[in-house]
Amino acid sequence: MSLPLIISAVLLQISLVFSLYKQLQMLQQNSYFIKRYIKWVTGSYVNELTLMSFGFFVNSFLFLSGSRYYCLGICLIVAVIRFLSAASTRAKSIKKLEFTARVKRFIALCLVLIFLFLALLVIFRNEIAGKYIFALGCMFGFVSPLFVIAVRLLTAPIEKTVSSYYVNDARKILKANRKLKVIGITGSFGKTTTKFILNRILSEKFNTVCTPKSFNTPMGVVKTVRESIKPSCEVFVCEMGAKKKGDIKEICDIVHPCAGIITSVGAQHLDTFKSVDNVFKTKFELADAVSQQRGKTFIFAECEDIKSRYDKSDKSLIAVGEGSRYFVKNIKSGSFGSSFDLCLEGAVIPVSTKLLGLHSINDILIACALAFDMGVPAEDIKVAVASLKPFEHRLELKTSVGGSLLIDDAYNSNPVGCLEAVRTLGTFEEMKKVIITPGLIELGEKEYEANYALGVEAAKYCDIIILVGINRSKPLLDGVKSQNFDKEKTFVASSFKEAMAIYSRFADENTVVLLENDLPDNYLN
Repeated sequence: MSLPLIISAVLLQISLVFSLYKQLQMLQQNSYFIKRYIKWVTGSYVNELTLMSFGFFVNSFLFLSGSRYYCLGICLIVAVIRFLSAASTRAKSIKKLEFTARVKRFIALCLVLIFLFLALLVIFRNEIAGKYIFALGCMFGFVSPLFVIAVRLLTAPIEKTVSSYYVNDARKILKANRKLKVIGITGSFGKTTTKFILNRILSEKFNTVCTPKSFNTPMGVVKTVRESIKPSCEVFVCEMGAKKKGDIKEICDIVHPCAGIITSVGAQHLDTFKSVDNVFKTKFELADAVSQQRGKTFIFAECEDIKSRYDKSDKSLIAVGEGSRYFVKNIKSGSFGSSFDLCLEGAVIPVSTKLLGLHSINDILIACALAFDMGVPAEDIKVAVASLKPFEHRLELKTSVGGSLLIDDAYNSNPVGCLEAVRTLGTFEEMKKVIITPGLIELGEKEYEANYALGVEAAKYCDIIILVGINRSKPLLDGVKSQNFDKEKTFVASSFKEAMAIYSRFADENTVVLLENDLPDNYLN
């Protein structure tokens, strides 16, 4: 095999390294599930995939015809394009690749395989095997998703072994701390906010630890246990996320919760759950686990998908909301936050908070109900609620362009919460109200309906509407148009950067903008 072809192979493998950033970023954002990654590849990445596949076939033709220098030229062009693309991807990405231990292991194996390919190519360069090695390397080099899928399959046994070790270690830690009370929190929405609220209230009486940020997967929970649970810890508040049946049970089998909160059940992640009934069954896997420990699970019974499904004769399920022993009254809201009366088993506790929105009040209510049941005094609850600060990217008030006010609700991705956020925006009287949103995802056949409803609600309360995503904004736009909203005040941007550029033209000290649901890169198109 000639020197130009060897150089071509080296260039192509170097370009593959640059391509890995985008591919790993998307694999990570799709939770390392191959099916979900392939869906992204055949959707948002299909143009690049087609181009690289075409490049592979052209390069193969040139190789077979003996046009070595043309092969070298193509590989050089691919290397330059991928280098520039990798730099641009990292700079523009909304959610950048996190270099976790798993990602580092993945990259290490990728580099080993690339080095092995080049070594074999040099060793067999003058034999027929060298041509087959070159062809295989070109296929994986050009069509990088195939390489990523192959490495993902190769790393599966390694990751399973590592996960098993970490899970067993976490179980040992929990078993050693016999006095530790584990409280599980799940729900289609509201679970992260409720977790932080509950942790703050319980900290008035107990030494508490909670899962950070959105660490709600089995390995996220395991990591928290291994790094944060100490012998002095009395309560572990554990958020539990799910995208398919059995996910909550998997976490419960690790931590064995003795109490729980189910904030909601709704149409979310229907691409994997398929139906709201399956969502309900999965969320109530927490209640089943708590019941086995003879504990109580507090559920927000005003949620229609819970109210119509849960077993009202089950004494381990404690209803929260209107008509129960735990409810709120005398709600007042505005730019200052919210004030209301907490009614907990006959006790009336007047509270105020800087948190905005009815769903934030509901989150406070269910957290206070469980805390009160655990013996936290009313006065301590009042102090804790008053000290609550807006949570990052959840109706968080900030200053923005031109001295305007920003309501950052970037982490809100559920239909009920999004509508409530728009209504919260509507409470800012005598201010110019703007929304920037790409809409909602992973709602299956209900996605159009939910985004249409969000568009309708935005048209009712907003003065200016900026939608993100040329294709995905169509259901939102249909909802906006149904209300005869002013076309001159409706904009569609291809990216958040463009949306903010549009917004800056209108922003001043009398403007408030709602940033509703900041979608990851694999969904923006």
